Amino acid sequence: MTPLQFEQAHAPLWTQLEAGLDHIERPGGLLVRSPRGPGAPPAGPLAPAELAALYRRCCEHLALARWRAYPVHLTDRLEALTQRAHQAIYRRHDYGGQRLKRLLLVDFPQAVRQHRAYMLVALLVFALPMLAAGWACWRDPGFVLSVVDASRAQNFDEMYSEGRHAIGRMRDASTDWEMFGFYVMNNVGVAFRCFAGGILAGVGSLFFLAYNGVLAGAIAGYLTARGHGGTFYSFVVTHSAFELTAILIAGAAGLRLGHALLAPGRLRRLQALQQAGAEAVVLVYGVVAMLLVAAFVEAFWSSAAWVAPSVKYGVGAACWAAVVIYLVWQGRPGAAAPQHRG
Repeated sequence: MTPLQFEQAHAPLWTQLEAGLDHIERPGGLLVRSPRGPGAPPAGPLAPAELAALYRRCCEHLALARWRAYPVHLTDRLEALTQRAHQAIYRRHDYGGQRLKRLLLVDFPQAVRQHRAYMLVALLVFALPMLAAGWACWRDPGFVLSVVDASRAQNFDEMYSEGRHAIGRMRDASTDWEMFGFYVMNNVGVAFRCFAGGILAGVGSLFFLAYNGVLAGAIAGYLTARGHGGTFYSFVVTHSAFELTAILIAGAAGLRLGHALLAPGRLRRLQALQQAGAEAVVLVYGVVAMLLVAAFVEAFWSSAAWVAPSVKYGVGAACWAAVVIYLVWQGRPGAAAPQHRG
């Protein structure tokens, strides 16, 4: 391939990346979605993962141009473009309100959808063991001792017994704020293990997803068999919309890291891991936000015995619907704010 043919074949991608970087480098600039064709106007927001993919392609083009000894003007353009993209991806520090708003309303739900294959794997690895353990403990409550010890099973009986003043409390906290802190630490720890386990070629993420699925299913099946199902399900229905979803997303982010190590493509494994980390970090930010919401709801709403179970079921159903709608539709071009052109 001649230098001219090479440039003609890949120039649209370079122009696309340049346009995105121009928007980022403006004060308060936003990413834009890829043009639909040469010279077409932006169609909407562009997620960080898409920017990372364009950057990766340009790095490959630069390596080819150098190896084939293409003209200096071509390699200079690619070097400048990859340096700008590297700065935008790895060294951009914008922690203002607008950046946070964009992260929650655009970047995070887009990143979840772009990692949908990993989300599906995480869901299956979590849900199938959960259903199996739940069925086993429902059929034989003694099976729960294969998952937890006898003292912990007894604690579950006490926590979800009828007439308990504060439902589901695992410790003798004097205030809801103490429970909020406990739930934050516990939930973040679970999610972190699901994410960080990805560094072990994804095996760690798969293990922690399956383990937590077994634990959740065993507790649910056991309490159902013991006659505490009404108290238990009314307690978990609301905050689980945020907590379980966040754990699945954390597991998906860990699987993304593991996939980068197992299949780095044309990159070195360390480079592939860095790029996967840059894409997954948006998921991690969103996971932390969802776990904070889950902990707040669990401490101040789920544990309140004065709220009727029917009300909790109604609010829980609304929260599950809101989470699904948010992840499926939020941040799409039609939902994005219109761009002002200068």
